[in-house]
Amino acid sequence: MVSKNLPFKKEDILKIMEKYPTPFHIYDEKAIRENARRMKSAFKDIPGFKEFFAVKALPNPFILKILKEEGFGADCSSLPELILAEKAGMTGGDIMFSSNDTPSEEFIKAKELGGFINLDDISHIPYLEKSAGLPEIVCFRYNPGPLKEGNAIIGKPEEAKYGFTREQMFEGYRILRDKGVKRFGMHTMVASNELNSDYFVETARILFELIVEISKGLGIQFEFVNLGGGIGIPYRPEQEPVSLEAVAKGVKEAYDATITANGLAPLKVYLECGRVITGPYGYLISQVRHLKSTYKDYVGLDSCMANLMRPGMYGAYHHITVLGKEKKSPAHKYDVTGSLCENNDKFAIDRMLPEVEIGDILAIHDAGAHGHAMGFNYNGKLRSAELLLREDGSVVQIRRAETIEDYFATLDFEQLKSFR
Repeated sequence: MVSKNLPFKKEDILKIMEKYPTPFHIYDEKAIRENARRMKSAFKDIPGFKEFFAVKALPNPFILKILKEEGFGADCSSLPELILAEKAGMTGGDIMFSSNDTPSEEFIKAKELGGFINLDDISHIPYLEKSAGLPEIVCFRYNPGPLKEGNAIIGKPEEAKYGFTREQMFEGYRILRDKGVKRFGMHTMVASNELNSDYFVETARILFELIVEISKGLGIQFEFVNLGGGIGIPYRPEQEPVSLEAVAKGVKEAYDATITANGLAPLKVYLECGRVITGPYGYLISQVRHLKSTYKDYVGLDSCMANLMRPGMYGAYHHITVLGKEKKSPAHKYDVTGSLCENNDKFAIDRMLPEVEIGDILAIHDAGAHGHAMGFNYNGKLRSAELLLREDGSVVQIRRAETIEDYFATLDFEQLKSFR
């Protein structure tokens, strides 16, 4: 049986459950830190390299504080994400603000924090200038259109709502130059959960070539290039992870051949990955509540799509381990489901597992990114707690579970009494 490893055993989870009832998400601090160091080591020869963790993947200030300690910044796309980064001690050059359809208060906050502001559209230049004023350094998001293929999650670049066209990039930087801005960055983001390392090298090459053309055409100097994120993880046990070393080697070769060769070095190189940093090191822990046999056999959990929506939304695969039965044969076929009133509320379809019993504990793997973060309250479902498995083996709660009182907090039941 092809399987995946866990940083805990059934006995450990049973002990945790004495204090924190299922369902809950639990993250492995040691593995996250080791992975962060692995990325920095892989890119150590890339000039000015810095990773800005995509906050949307795991928006928890405890995780952000850990990553700040490892030298990472934060890639933010909303006011709450900016505030989370600030609470974790990130300001200035630790913040990359990439947003779209952006309200003025978010530009104001990003500028107040001294973060890099990455504009999504040419019309945002006058909007930013009016609402917050132009900062010292401005970045544009490039949409390469048909020059670059997207993938299943993010779609074709030319059909995406994000970014400037090639012509708009030239015009936008000319406008900023003429307004007196002297420091510039460039960004793109054209893939999500991509496992082909060559994809990211090609992206770097496209941006480097465009930087050369714009630098020479407009007489401006770029300070950094943000290659975006999108590096995928092996959700299926038989898949291989992306070699960060291979990506870094290819980026460095493209950098030397294009940026250095044209006298444009030093140019700092940034990434804004989320999933590949924390995704493999988070787990949704859930207990079997019901077993049902009709036309199929169903395992009913005490969690649902509100706790992890990727399988229901994308048909995504997440590996499942029945704790304590790791060595038993996966001889039974199940649909693993939640209690939401939606038929796509399924964590797995036709999944071969060991014989499951009521009360069994299931660990759903690779829930450390776009898991809890994508939670919702449809059907009155409450979002679960987030726990952190510390390096010394202790466990700390880093977000409590929602309560019914939380769910009702925005409703005025007193007003309801007199409502006619």
